[in-house]
Amino acid sequence: MLSGLLIIPQAGLIAWLLDRAISHGQGPSELAVPFAWLAGVMLLRVVLGWVREATGQEAALRIQGRLRDRIFQHLATLGPVRLADRHSGTLSSAIVEQVEGLSGYYGRYLPQMMVAALVPIGISIAALTQDWLAALILLFAAPLIPFFMALLGMGAAQVSRSQQETVARLGGHFLDRLQGLTTLRLLNAQERAAADVAEAAEGYRASTMKVLRVAFLSSAVLEFFSAVAIALVAMYVGFGLIGYLTWGPAPELTLFSGLFILLMAPDFFQPLRQLAQHYHDRAAALGAAQVLMPLLRREAPQLPSPPPVPHPSSGSGVRVRLDNVHVSFEDGQRQALQGVSLTIEPGERVALCGPSGAGKSTVLHLLAGFIRPDRGKVAVDGAEPDPVRQAAWMGQRPHVFAGSLADNIRMGEPQASDEAVRSAARDAGVLSFASQLPQGLDTPLGERGYGLSGGQAQRVALARAALKQAPLWLLDEPTAGLDPDTEEQILKALERSATTGATLLIASHHPRVLEWANRVITIQDGQVVQDTGHHA
Repeated sequence: MLSGLLIIPQAGLIAWLLDRAISHGQGPSELAVPFAWLAGVMLLRVVLGWVREATGQEAALRIQGRLRDRIFQHLATLGPVRLADRHSGTLSSAIVEQVEGLSGYYGRYLPQMMVAALVPIGISIAALTQDWLAALILLFAAPLIPFFMALLGMGAAQVSRSQQETVARLGGHFLDRLQGLTTLRLLNAQERAAADVAEAAEGYRASTMKVLRVAFLSSAVLEFFSAVAIALVAMYVGFGLIGYLTWGPAPELTLFSGLFILLMAPDFFQPLRQLAQHYHDRAAALGAAQVLMPLLRREAPQLPSPPPVPHPSSGSGVRVRLDNVHVSFEDGQRQALQGVSLTIEPGERVALCGPSGAGKSTVLHLLAGFIRPDRGKVAVDGAEPDPVRQAAWMGQRPHVFAGSLADNIRMGEPQASDEAVRSAARDAGVLSFASQLPQGLDTPLGERGYGLSGGQAQRVALARAALKQAPLWLLDEPTAGLDPDTEEQILKALERSATTGATLLIASHHPRVLEWANRVITIQDGQVVQDTGHHA
């Protein structure tokens, strides 16, 4: 705002210098001090413009960083179950592209809103001190720019929203093809997949060009109206100075007052024109918000604030209790659990069995804190489930990240020593195949465990759980889809790793698991139909 308001003394000094030089015949030596003041004002405006850009970008980067942290935390709190309907490519696009789309809104548009609201008022007041009719022309033309800006902005927001949705779809589309590249090569379908990606990219190019067309059209319309208004002021001042206008304040115009008003007229509209140029930043931000806000508004469980209730020491289990728990999905259309009540004592090894869709995984998801019951209470040692500190999770398809074997195991406990990692790897059977690799546990892996078989990935996940030494183990069909030999290796590794006294719940149909467990709970149609209770 200060940079915009400095146009008033700048225009005043220029008009005064020209008036003195032309009307009063003063030379450069007599006008040296005003020239120095003028140079100082211009230099100050340049410095303030640079400061504005730098601080605007810094503020936008801080806001983007905080928003990305908030989205990451929210995604982690939501967990995999609540995000099952979201493609990972779409989520990545939201964190990168959509958040980046807010930069111009916070860095340029919002500051310019304040400038556009206040600087024209200051200039019109300065013009009013010299000629009320010229000030009236400026004030009459000023509302036309915001009016047409809003009119064009309605269409720009819709087009930008469509573009952001196209970006999100393109991210998921490309990631799907990238992850399935091996399959596409085996089926000799890589050329078709490349054509699909090119077609999707072409759709994104077309939507981007549509956004740019709307932006350029709005800028052209606003430039036209501001140019017409400046021309009206110039005609009024010019005709007034040569004596063609003899009504109103026109006869009182002087070279100083006429030049002063004319020099301020372009800068009266400049903030509004810059706001119009940044209006597409607002449209882009609105389009990004259409993607980000539904994600941030998803209800997430309230995790216990640290420090939670005292947890058992490493190696001891926890007491698990489900009291009349009801869970439904698809807006109540499908009942996953109906009045389930269970009490599991510390150190018990419990096998959950039953047909597919009976509710076994839902029980594990409740105890992991991934979902919350519609009715009833779930408690782990008398408190809300805490997946970070209490539970170790092992699913049917464990995720293995790009990095070494040791790095993937250490995700269970990032501060663990090399010896602890090696011990967990030995118990889980990872060393049996890692010792045959060139770099052992330091062997790098590709994304999603590229280079490992399904059974080897399961053993890495088992070592990760063993290293964490969590008091509660939750295993969802850890041997599903494995051949009998690999299945036997996983079960032996599980028996070695799960000897710490932790409470263990495993969803499985395997007879070996049912024999190894000291309690078998059968679930059918969301209800407990059989519970063997405690036995040796």
